[in-house]
Amino acid sequence: MLGELPAREIERLLETELVARIGCHAGGRTYVVPVSYVYFDDALIGHCATGLKLDMLRKNPQVCIEVDQIDDLTNWRSVIAWGWFEELDGDEAESALNLLMARLMPFAASGTSAPAQRLASMTEGSAIAGRSSVVYRIRVAEKTGRFERTP
Repeated sequence: MLGELPAREIERLLETELVARIGCHAGGRTYVVPVSYVYFDDALIGHCATGLKLDMLRKNPQVCIEVDQIDDLTNWRSVIAWGWFEELDGDEAESALNLLMARLMPFAASGTSAPAQRLASMTEGSAIAGRSSVVYRIRVAEKTGRFERTP
């Protein structure tokens, strides 16, 4: 059975998943990239290093977001959302980064693993792999969801 997700299930999927795919478009190119995020107050909050994604988002802040949860090929839920990218700074960036850290740290393998070390370094507000980094928010303006379920 295929169907549309009700609004409360769209919100639940956005709140419970850790990885979204962001689609951005600039200069005649489209780029889709997975990102870790926290969903808060109708927005995805993330953190990234300078690079292609950030360059494109700065040129064209309109984005498409996809989040899914796949149990198997006939049991899945998916949300597509559209919104606007914005860079955060100062206290707003710090608060957003704290939300992101609180969401992601329980999923870090251990305090000595590379993912945990990278997450911990984010709180220092410096860089990722030697590149400057940005805390951002994508304000979600529109959302739709679909599912497939087998009895």
